[in-house]
Formats: sequence, structure tokens, C-alpha cells
Amino acid sequence: MKTIITIGRQYGSAGHSIGKILADDLGIKYYDKELLERAAKDSGLCQELFENHDEKPTNSFLYSLVMDSYSFGYGSTMMDMPLNQKVFLAQFDAIKKISQDGPCVIVGRCADYALEENPNVLSIFIKADMQDRIRRIAKLYDLSDAKAKDKITKIDKQRASYYNYYTSKRWGEVDSYDLCLNSSVFGIDGTVDMIKQAIEVKEAGIRKIFSI
Repeated sequence: MKTIITIGRQYGSAGHSIGKILADDLGIKYYDKELLERAAKDSGLCQELFENHDEKPTNSFLYSLVMDSYSFGYGSTMMDMPLNQKVFLAQFDAIKKISQDGPCVIVGRCADYALEENPNVLSIFIKADMQDRIRRIAKLYDLSDAKAKDKITKIDKQRASYYNYYTSKRWGEVDSYDLCLNSSVFGIDGTVDMIKQAIEVKEAGIRKIFSI
């Protein structure tokens, strides 16, 4: 297997769980929050920066000025960049390095954009019906339905803003991905199975191309 799977996801669609189950089933590495640790380690930037900026673009000059004290050690060529740009580039570099280690599952962080030139990448977007998302988030965080919906709306907006800000594509739109799946239709296990089938078809196609 050579395929690297990137997963974009609506908040509450179980994209995290789907990615983890898929990675475990395939016996490959899984990166979600783990990507932030890798980026911090490789770049020398403080991990708190990655957590504070995680899929949340900021144009706040004051915030960047205050937090810039954390940015030492990453190299003088980046010192004049806004802090959010430094963090994004560090994640971008970490995603590139991770992809060189072999097949894996990477959730969020514009990984599909970072690896769009890699022929082994299969980019997935997972959505779900709003009521299912509300039920999942309400149960997970012990929230009322109204507060769960507010949280979903806020985080989806952040993810869309981050993706649209840093890439040339649009978050959640079908043209931005190889495959879009509704976990409300297929369920968590069914969505995992659908992705596995897509991997098999993709790898069979690659083998056929190279055999011609």
C-alpha cells in the first residue's frame, strides 16, 4: 500500500474517529493532534503556538507581536513573517516530511493542499447531517442541543476560514477533494469501508497505469 489519506471534516461528523479506525485497520500511522507535536519538534517553535493557531487563522498584529517571543529557533529567514504564517509553514513542512515516511492518515490542517502534487494522496471530506452532529457533540461535551449547534457552527466557520485563507480551494466543496462522504448515510464503520474500497480502486488504477 502506498496511499496517503487526508481527511477534511465537518465538526461532529466523526471524522477523527473514522480516520483513527481506518489507520488502525490498515496498520498505518495516524496524525491529528499528533501533527502539531511533530511540527513543533521539527521546527523548534513552541507547541503552544500550534495549539493556539490550530485550524484558526488570525490576522491580529497584536497577538502575533505578543506571541512572537515563542518563535525563536526556527531560523532568521522566517523572522519577518507574521506568526500565523510561520506556524502554517512549519505544519506544511511537517506534513511533507510525514508523507515521505510512507502511507498514513492525516486529519485536517490543509494536508490535501500540502500534498496535492503527490500522486499517492487520496483526499477525503466527511460531512454529516446537522442533527447527527448536534447529538454527537452534545453527548461528547455534555451540552444542550442549542449550545452544541453553536459550537459546531463556530468551529466549522474556523476550519473553513483557515482552509480558504491558506489554500487555493474551498473548504467542503466537492471540487476540493477526491471523495466526499456523508457519515450519517454510511455510519462510521461504513464510511471506513467506503474509504478502504476507494484506496483499493486507486491503487489498482496506479498499478494498471504503470503496467501499460
